[in-house]
Amino acid sequence: MNANIGKKVLQPLLIVGFLFGASLIGYIFNINGFPETNIVIIYLLAVHMISWLSSGYFWGILASLGATFIFNYFFTEPYFTFSVYDSSYIITFITMTMIALITGTITSHAKKSAAGARQREAETKAVYNLTNHLTDAKEVYEIVGFAVSEISACFMCRAACLCFREDGFPESFFIQQLSDKRQIRREVDNPEEIKRRIERLSMGCDIGSEFYDWPIYGQEAIHGIVRIPIEVAQEMNIAQTRLLHSMIESIALAMDRLRSTEERIKFREETIQERYRGNLLRAISHDLRTPLSSIMGTAEMLMDMSSKQDIRYSLASEIHKDANWLHSLVENILSLTRLQEGKLIIKKQLEAAEEILGGTIAYIAKQWPSYEISVSVPEELLLVPMDAKLIKQVLINLLDNAIKHTSHDEEISISVTKDADSRWAIFVVRDCGVGISKEDIPNIFQLFYTSNTQHADAKHGIGLGLAICDAIIKAHGGNIEARNRTDKKGAEVIFKLPMEVDNNEHVQ
Repeated sequence: MNANIGKKVLQPLLIVGFLFGASLIGYIFNINGFPETNIVIIYLLAVHMISWLSSGYFWGILASLGATFIFNYFFTEPYFTFSVYDSSYIITFITMTMIALITGTITSHAKKSAAGARQREAETKAVYNLTNHLTDAKEVYEIVGFAVSEISACFMCRAACLCFREDGFPESFFIQQLSDKRQIRREVDNPEEIKRRIERLSMGCDIGSEFYDWPIYGQEAIHGIVRIPIEVAQEMNIAQTRLLHSMIESIALAMDRLRSTEERIKFREETIQERYRGNLLRAISHDLRTPLSSIMGTAEMLMDMSSKQDIRYSLASEIHKDANWLHSLVENILSLTRLQEGKLIIKKQLEAAEEILGGTIAYIAKQWPSYEISVSVPEELLLVPMDAKLIKQVLINLLDNAIKHTSHDEEISISVTKDADSRWAIFVVRDCGVGISKEDIPNIFQLFYTSNTQHADAKHGIGLGLAICDAIIKAHGGNIEARNRTDKKGAEVIFKLPMEVDNNEHVQ
């Protein structure tokens, strides 16, 4: 503010000083008999200097008019009046005024262009220096440190920067520049309020009690805010605001680059871990298959050699049941690894839905003879394009899951129907267990997710069965969902298979 007042006072003094000096030189020229054209040139030189040293066109125009009137007053007859005896002086005055105006305008324009060029050079240099430093940053607070330092030096203030976490919430502290070589961390008073204000911000900046906050927008989320002290921000002109925006864009690009690099590294590490885990699961599963088959075969032999009243029969039966559960788990693990590696090939054929259900029920009845499962199929033959082996595995997993959540005396049912438009075959597996909790429903098909609502006698799985069902159904072009029953207690799982084959698929 003081600088602006000083400029306003200096401009009139500049005009008065140069015009007085030109008049003094003109007086010396006059008493020494120099031609009037020399005096005119002196005034033109004064106007040129005033236009060069002053800011804006107004002072140059004022100096031009002032020079004309002063020349008329002191150096044309009659002296010390604004009257003119010789009409030729009118042409002189007009020519002098026009030359002075044109000279002053050209000088002011050249000066303004030069100032604009210097401003653009300074902006380019500032952005280049910032970008050059940001390129070497290895983590986000290095970026913040460089940014705060460069912005503070450029705007001669104590700039600051507050970072936002990946969840869009501000950090509990921000970094501020105190001196050329010192930065401090200050605690954020109210992060929730800052988050709300920035979210409501449509454009520009947010004005607080201490700072003007400019958001740093990335490609997908906000990375933070640049904070300029309020006393400096209020005095910023359009060029400075434009420069700050350019620097903020550079900061945003650097943060985007760093976040992309971190995500790429994280993805690569997860991919390597998944590969190792898949290899380990596949190796363990293959190694378990042979001894489990041997245990199941031996248990069946012991059961055949013993009567049902013999205690050895019940022991062999439990061994067989547990070994069969482990065998099913191994098969699920192998299916999971094939699905994750894209090696599971869907071979669709037109299959009779009731035959698939019959084969599934026969398998379940052998493994769980104490459970009764009701089956409902349409009267007409329902042919569905599917990979019979994989869909049978889906149904076995769903029925096995229903048995785990249902007591022996409760109902379990399986049905298949066709929708009204004959576009989908709809399979439904229902139980009368405790149902699915609201927390479990959104996650029930996720890998390794297990529910906590099993009854006491149920064996706990490891969250593979439903995830594999989901992957197989989606590979067939269908969809699957789980929900609680509306007619009674229990849950139901519904999956749909398309009755029509995609143009890119081939049915044998």
